[in-house]
Amino acid sequence: MIQTGPVSDRTRTCALDYGEARVGVAVDDELGALAHPRGALPAHPEPALFAELVKLARESSVRRFVVGLPFDMRGGEGDSARKARAFAQRFADATGLDVELWDERLTTTEARRALASAGLRERTNKRSGRSIRAHVDEASAVTLLQSWPDAHRERGAA
Repeated sequence: MIQTGPVSDRTRTCALDYGEARVGVAVDDELGALAHPRGALPAHPEPALFAELVKLARESSVRRFVVGLPFDMRGGEGDSARKARAFAQRFADATGLDVELWDERLTTTEARRALASAGLRERTNKRSGRSIRAHVDEASAVTLLQSWPDAHRERGAA
């Protein structure tokens, strides 16, 4: 079931930065205060991806998934947003888990800046065997998940 607003109970949340090749994954802590990277998973085959995410949900007590919706800078939905929305619906339908869509504008830009400021360069990635894109996808999921509770706290404080 896709939610259009926040779920009110205190549960762990997993953010997914959907891409056609990989899906960046991050999970919040038990307090919902900090997002932690969980890597990037291959986007295909989808049944394998869904099984891995269900396993993560079970092992980490995740009750809600937040899928990034990449609006354009004017707030419109382009091809990437339509694909992310369709992915979120397929994931919700296949697993029965709660899925919420969340505006992810600029998360990739913020993730790239954070990785660069941490000194993560292409040279480092060649040694680790991980592509820069996998790091960016994972960091984008962290940025997405961090923005989600921050916005909910601001709403609660208002």
